[in-house]
Amino acid sequence: MGERTEVRFEVNGREVAVKTWPMGRLLDVLRTEVGLTGTKEGCGEGECGACSVLVDGVLVNACLVPVVQVAGCSVQTVEGLAEDAAVEPLRQAFVRANGAQCGICTPGMLMATVALLREEARPSDARIREALGGNLCRCTGYVRIVQAVREAAAEMAGARADAEVEG
Repeated sequence: MGERTEVRFEVNGREVAVKTWPMGRLLDVLRTEVGLTGTKEGCGEGECGACSVLVDGVLVNACLVPVVQVAGCSVQTVEGLAEDAAVEPLRQAFVRANGAQCGICTPGMLMATVALLREEARPSDARIREALGGNLCRCTGYVRIVQAVREAAAEMAGARADAEVEG
């Protein structure tokens, strides 16, 4: 299986160094070595999106990424969103719309939404559905999730516009 090696990368704004198998999955390293269990394993095959994280701002399935590929990169997990006040409207919208039920898909849905809203401030429902297409949910039927994303996008875009006027 080879030797364990040190891999250094940034997670949620702090540098980490883990001694692990280079081809080990980023998902496993985040959960067991770094202690961030918010990223969930659903299928382990890159089909469900429960393990979605951002690597240098790009949405990826952590179950498909060998940890050696993130050496020197910046990784943001769902725990990192808790430290980001700009996405508080997103968390609140998911609660108001009841967009999170069992919680397995929620971290991936939130990460996919953050990636979308960083690209496009006011996406259409069709664009929201497209952006969330790689995330499977068995509880909500997606209607409430799309509603939450729509509400959060409007609130976050309004807050950005207000900040630009003040600035």
